[in-house]
Amino acid sequence: METAELKEKLEGLVHQLLAKEPAYFLVDIKIKPVNNFKVFIDGDQGITIDTCVTFNKKLVKLMEEAHFPGQGDFSLELSSPGINEPLKWHRQYKKNIGRQVMVTTKEGKTIVGKLVNVQDAAIDVMVITGKGKKQKSENLEIPFDHINKTVIQVQF
Repeated sequence: METAELKEKLEGLVHQLLAKEPAYFLVDIKIKPVNNFKVFIDGDQGITIDTCVTFNKKLVKLMEEAHFPGQGDFSLELSSPGINEPLKWHRQYKKNIGRQVMVTTKEGKTIVGKLVNVQDAAIDVMVITGKGKKQKSENLEIPFDHINKTVIQVQF
């Protein structure tokens, strides 16, 4: 089976698994050589390690029942996307309202600020400029079709 076919078939199995769990959603699937599958799932309220373990066991069972990926062994890693992985889906943006983000536009501009709102076609980021008495905040509306990448900024 071609990689694209494998990914599509695995995506179908993941959607079947998550159909009973509407608070969770598929973020991405990566296929490495020798039938190593990496599935990234997130939730509207985040996802715990225990939930990932449960989903992993259920997905392995579905894969075995479907004789996936055909002949031979496979390995499956199921986890949440890492904190430094870019946001890909509208649901990920919504769950991260209130957090610091770094947005890189398709024009190459970098915007760092607080994600304050997610609309259907754009996000609103509050950017603070200046220091002390000259400090001011500005809300920037950034259309999704202008965004190249958005990454959560971890603050300590």
